[in-house]
Amino acid sequence: MTNTRGVPPYTARGKVEGEDWQAVADALNERMSQKRMGQQALATASGVSVATLRQLQRGAHGRRVQDATLTAVARALDWPDDHLVHVLVRGEQPEEATSGRRASRRGSGAGTDRQILAVLLRIEQRLADLSERIAPAGPPQS
Repeated sequence: MTNTRGVPPYTARGKVEGEDWQAVADALNERMSQKRMGQQALATASGVSVATLRQLQRGAHGRRVQDATLTAVARALDWPDDHLVHVLVRGEQPEEATSGRRASRRGSGAGTDRQILAVLLRIEQRLADLSERIAPAGPPQS
């Protein structure tokens, strides 16, 4: 897919002049601390691997991070979808995020809801696995 000038859309993140990955790391670490959320909880809520989160928390030095990854992490932290992209490009958090006003259009429990859903899905899968183990292998014998 390209625009009218034949230039593909910019969807992947790597080292680009002017982007501030340390600002992303600082914002991410601060928000995780505020929400008392660890890497594993954020990984579950966002669908992003712990290894990728660790790289983001360190400033993503030399690592390619896609916009979708930044969006998923922002959503899991109850930020607007483009929050971390704005931080990356501007080197600072948008004004509405730092002033304490809620910038997200979703309710405050969205991250918690995702965590609960992830736990329920794991329980459901575990029950299905256990059910298969205890089910008889064939027709009952008389």
